[in-house]
Amino acid sequence: MMEKVITLSRTTRETDISLSLAQYARGRDDVRIDTGLPFFDHMLTAMAFHGGFGLSLKARGDTGVDYHHLVEDTGIVLGDAYHKLLEENGAVQRFAHAVIPMDEALGEAVIDVAERSCLVYQAEFPQESCGSFPMALLKEFFSAFTRRACINLHLLCRFGDNSHHIAEALFKAFGKALGAAYAPRGGSREDMSTKGVL
Repeated sequence: MMEKVITLSRTTRETDISLSLAQYARGRDDVRIDTGLPFFDHMLTAMAFHGGFGLSLKARGDTGVDYHHLVEDTGIVLGDAYHKLLEENGAVQRFAHAVIPMDEALGEAVIDVAERSCLVYQAEFPQESCGSFPMALLKEFFSAFTRRACINLHLLCRFGDNSHHIAEALFKAFGKALGAAYAPRGGSREDMSTKGVL
């Protein structure tokens, strides 16, 4: 398979983020995440590893104010990387679905690489934070990713009573669906829709 590697960075007054996204990973060493937020690192690592793609990401931000800017901007840069991957790949499989358990929690992700941004997010977290990380920020990450990647994403927690397990099931399902949706299918992007254009 032809290796696709996307390298991007974004610097604002609030955050400084750089990443390298490889379409295919060979193992755990191809995932290196450092946002300064241990729980967020854990989720992104699970996403990339189980999605089968390589991801090197370093992010810093004004976390003394709030984690919001860093989490949202990470979603922006990662979403931009996937949009660029689509542009460089030509046609991809487009649709993908994954359901992943994490102990008592069950997470589901459904993706349509449609060049239309829409997020449906149904997840309630019984514990408001994991460590110092506010669970409400996860929606901000997924919303930013969805807007910038221009995808249709449904993320659903079917069941769960532990916030860590719920989040991990969702990130693993999201990773698996990403890996499948962006797999090359041959041909051109016009072949991805009956309309002849996304």
